[in-house]
Order: sequence, then C-alpha cells, then structure tokens
Amino acid sequence: MAANPIALEAPYDLPAPAQAPARHRRWLADAVLAWPVPLALLAIWYIAARYEWVPPQVLPTPEAVAQTFGELYRSGELWANLQVSALRVAGGFAVGLAGGLTLGAAMGLSPRFRDYVYPTFKAFSQVPVLGWLPLLMLLVGIDEALKIILIAKAALVPIAINTFKGIHNVPVRYLEVARVLRLTRWQTLSRVVFPAAAAPVWNGVRYGLTHAWLALVVVELLASSEGLGYMIVYGRQLFQLDMVISAVIVVGIVGFALDKSLALAERAVLRWRKPGF
Repeated sequence: MAANPIALEAPYDLPAPAQAPARHRRWLADAVLAWPVPLALLAIWYIAARYEWVPPQVLPTPEAVAQTFGELYRSGELWANLQVSALRVAGGFAVGLAGGLTLGAAMGLSPRFRDYVYPTFKAFSQVPVLGWLPLLMLLVGIDEALKIILIAKAALVPIAINTFKGIHNVPVRYLEVARVLRLTRWQTLSRVVFPAAAAPVWNGVRYGLTHAWLALVVVELLASSEGLGYMIVYGRQLFQLDMVISAVIVVGIVGFALDKSLALAERAVLRWRKPGF
C-alpha cells in the first residue's frame, strides 16, 4: 500500500497554537543566554575603569560614555552622522544588490557565461575593500562616489556568490519534474528554480547588507568628513575616547538591528518552506 503523503508531512504541519509556545520558549531561552557575555564585559569595563587598571584617558568610565552619548544625541550630532551613514549604505547596497542578483543569476543560469566570467569574478572578490581604495581615490576622488562604489562592491560579492550557488545547486529532480510537466522556460524559472534558490539568495542578501555596513565604517574611517566612522576618527584625534566608544556602540547596535530585521523578514517571506529544507 502506498504511503500517505499527508501523514509524512504531519510533524511539520502542527497547528499554530501548538507551535507558538515552542517558538516562545526558544526565543526566551535565546534571549536569556545572550545576556551573560555582554553583562560580564560591562562589569569588567566598569571595574577596570573604576580602579584605573587602564588610564582614564584611554578607557573612560561607562558613566562618562553614557553622558557623552546623551550629549551627542541631544545636540543632534549623533543623529545627523547616523543619517549620513544610513544614506550611504542604502545607496551602495542598492547598487550591490542589483548587480549581485543579476550577475549571480546569469552565472547560475548560463554555463557559458559562468565559464567566461566566474574565474575573473573570483579573483575580483578576493581583493578586500581596502585594496581598491587607493586606485579608486585616484579615479573618482574622495567624494560620495568612492564610498558608494566600495560599499556596492562589499555587498555585491556575497549576494552574487549565494545567488549563483543557490541556482546552480537546485536539485536535478526538480528540473526533471518540470520537464515531465512540460513547463516553459519561464514557468520553470518562476515556479521551480527561483523558489528553490530563495533561501540561499536571501542569505546572500543578509551577508551583503552586513558587509556593506562594515565597509561603510572602514571607508568613513579613511576618507570622510561626516558619518559614524568620521566620528570615531575625530574623537581619536581629539583623544575623546568617550565619543569614540559612543560611536562604536551605535555602529554595533545598528549593524545588529539590520541583521535581525532581515532575519525577521526572512521568516515572513520564506514562511512557506518546511523545516529542514
């Protein structure tokens, strides 16, 4: 007797009320386990500053950093620099996203195109963002174009690689089923290939945004007169380490928030996928 396909999928099709408590418990456990390390680091920082294990000029106290953070926020300086950095990331990431998806899809769908382009692309991707900085400074100067190009490069590489791998690794049996059903090329792409590659592509988008944010800070540290990276350099030049730490904290919080936002969006966009697929 043939197996009942519905019965095979029963473990994944639990009612929402039955799944909700388990999800809440996992979320609570993850939230609890995430706190000990940052609290321990904060305690070490407080003790080291309190007993001056490190000179106060090098390691300000948490209270001083909190006071400086409040002053920067109330003056609008922190918000203005954050806006500049956010706009740069948005522009560079948009360019990198469009280019990465296009290039990755082309390499995944066309073996001939992949044979021509992939070796050069791999060599291009091995050069870090800072490796391109001197050349691009000579070609486009140190204005916004430099920052957008470097951020776009940082985002393009992981997006293109994950898009290519996602399409290239679509199981052959999926394509065989599409041929048996006599789907057109567009139907095969839209109903089989792209849905099967959705998870790797989305992971590439997450990595791309993370790399874009990291590249932004690096670029602003070296060639900028505004932005969060500039605040870090400016604070170091004035030996205001409280400003430096405040900017670093904002960079970390924003980067963490961006990644978590994409993770939540992934759950919503790819909620149709079964666990383990």
